[in-house]
Amino acid sequence: MVVCLRLPSLTSSLFSSATANSLRRSPAFLRRRSIRQLPPSTLAAARFSAQGTATTEERADEKSKSGANSQERVITPRSQDFNAWYLDIIANAELADYGPVRGTMVIRPYGYAIWEAIQEYLNVKFKETGHSNMYFPQFIPYSFIEKEASHVEGFSPELALVTIGGGKELEEKLVVRPTSETIVNHMFTQWIHSYRDLPLMVNQWANVTRWEMRTKPFVRTLEFLWQEGHTAHATPEEAENEAIQMINVYTKFAYEQAAIPVIAGRKSRVETFAGASRTYTIEAMMGDRKALQAGTSHNLGQNFSRAFGTQFTDENGQRLHVWQTSWAVSTRFVGGIIMTHGDDAGLMLPPRLAPIQVVIIPIWKKDDDKTGVLNAASSVKDLLQTAGFKVKLDDSDQRTPGWKFNFWEMKGVPLRIEIGPRDVSSGSVVISRRDIPGKQGKVFGISMEPSILAAYVKDKLGEIQASLLGQATLFRDSNIVDVSSYDELKVAISQGKWARGPWSASDEDELKVKEETGATIRCFPFEQPQGIKTCLMTGNPAEEVAIFAKSY
Repeated sequence: MVVCLRLPSLTSSLFSSATANSLRRSPAFLRRRSIRQLPPSTLAAARFSAQGTATTEERADEKSKSGANSQERVITPRSQDFNAWYLDIIANAELADYGPVRGTMVIRPYGYAIWEAIQEYLNVKFKETGHSNMYFPQFIPYSFIEKEASHVEGFSPELALVTIGGGKELEEKLVVRPTSETIVNHMFTQWIHSYRDLPLMVNQWANVTRWEMRTKPFVRTLEFLWQEGHTAHATPEEAENEAIQMINVYTKFAYEQAAIPVIAGRKSRVETFAGASRTYTIEAMMGDRKALQAGTSHNLGQNFSRAFGTQFTDENGQRLHVWQTSWAVSTRFVGGIIMTHGDDAGLMLPPRLAPIQVVIIPIWKKDDDKTGVLNAASSVKDLLQTAGFKVKLDDSDQRTPGWKFNFWEMKGVPLRIEIGPRDVSSGSVVISRRDIPGKQGKVFGISMEPSILAAYVKDKLGEIQASLLGQATLFRDSNIVDVSSYDELKVAISQGKWARGPWSASDEDELKVKEETGATIRCFPFEQPQGIKTCLMTGNPAEEVAIFAKSY
């Protein structure tokens, strides 16, 4: 039996016309249209459901009963239409909804909780590495953007401008923050005077506006949330070390928290951030094998400090321009988690970032059993929360246990604990893993004794975290092809894979690859093979291999 959640469509305002048109032709969209024509009472019943299969014969009847609470509710199969699947997950898992302005999204509490988990980890790491949080204004004078030539050229098509304020035309246009290098330098110039003021290392958590023409929730929207770090240093070596240190922080986060096996490396000149000397990146392979730039760290050199006159007096009394960095990750990471780990049943969240790590589902049929089951479930919740786990007790009686199984599977909760009358009598619980469907992922008879249960939950959450990383790594490695010629590169890209090969060709050659294949150089990985290499495009000697892929 297939059931799932169906919430209001995200296609009407959030996405580009091309995306919306493709979705209108999809089976999922056609099903939405048929649901809209149902009577109000049926629509109300169809608001929530989830997709899943019966996990045990003992509880199969509970699964079947969930159909009474749901009409046809379908998550588009991932293999059928990856984009429609992605939008279904976001809607059904209640991660986001569309805003009234085209290209914007409203991040709902469950989606924001994932972002908060990302914030909590990174905030600690930023402070451990000597950075302080602060905040810069959202409105930036247009003249600031114009000061750095490559910066204004790179961002001009994406700028949102304010020309009227208080009912009057402004003397100078204001830019709604696309990034903050310019206003940061304006302030750094006022704060930095001597070598004693360096290094200056700050971070801000903020929103950013970029007028994107083709949007995708979490991945590319008109407005998004991010953190952006900005630092100023007395030497180029310090700035380079900072840029490398922060991309390493992002890499560790991706592997250890998000269970995403990113590839860290340096961007090509063509792909370098506007105004930077060098850009470092972490590139992640999504479930459709497209690349997602999940985080970047820029060595800005003295480009912005020269444009803004950000100088300091060194120990010898000489006036020098500071060397700078900037680095950022955004709510795009939430999209990356969805597209890396999700399946046809919904989200699959890594335990370290999951807003709820364990959901408890009490099960009873007779009123005489209800009190005992709920008391036991409440006790299990208390002991697990005391042990430091994030726990949800779903004790509502408006939905059947089977519906709850499907709903929380779709929300990606790593572990589910089931407690029924027999479990209460035996002092044990049943535990199911989200990452292993069916009977294989279910274990009966786990003792409710606090030390035993807490240790078991901790162990299983660790296994799930490692399993998700392992599966994603296997998928990534099986879809990267080593190539030695341009023809081989074109074949690999046409098959939807990543191509890895030696590269020392020109920027023009790189643009030719993009024009002819749709792929770009994602990065020159930090980890490089040894030995003599020959450029796949020109036949000339090459010191590095590059990774090419289509991307978001």
